Amino acid sequence: MRTSLVAATVALGLFLQATAALAERPIMTLLDASAPADVRQAEAEALKVMDDFMRTFNKRDTPAFADTLTYPHVRIASGGVTVFADRQSFIDGMDFEAFAKRFNWSHSQWDSIRTVQADTEKVHFAVQFTRFNPQGEAYISFNSLYILQRTDAGWGIRARSSFAP
Repeated sequence: MRTSLVAATVALGLFLQATAALAERPIMTLLDASAPADVRQAEAEALKVMDDFMRTFNKRDTPAFADTLTYPHVRIASGGVTVFADRQSFIDGMDFEAFAKRFNWSHSQWDSIRTVQADTEKVHFAVQFTRFNPQGEAYISFNSLYILQRTDAGWGIRARSSFAP
């Protein structure tokens, strides 16, 4: 009986870990298999940038975060438009500590990523993301549109239009 209890406890722990991992994965709505292979490859490369964007954002790694963007970079939010002419102007304008304090923010996660339009040079993703406080509690979610573009330097996020402040 004791062995069964230990096995059940281990199984429950593994189930909870798997459930938590799934909760962190976004719901993905990607191109259909009938889409051209080169366009699906572009989508996959753009998705890697989206993963890097969120990972470096949560690590508060400003230089790596800046590397996920293409310049000039445009952000449409809070009733305005911000244009970062180059990587350095973005880095100079990014203050993770002030952001975290202002919004009581610890980290964010993608809830869903849906490919809206794509070709070999540009991909549009409609996304939803959630912000979490330092206690690990989700406190707000936002919808956004991310436009990724391939340049000579590779894939990057050219523009973001968000309902987030």
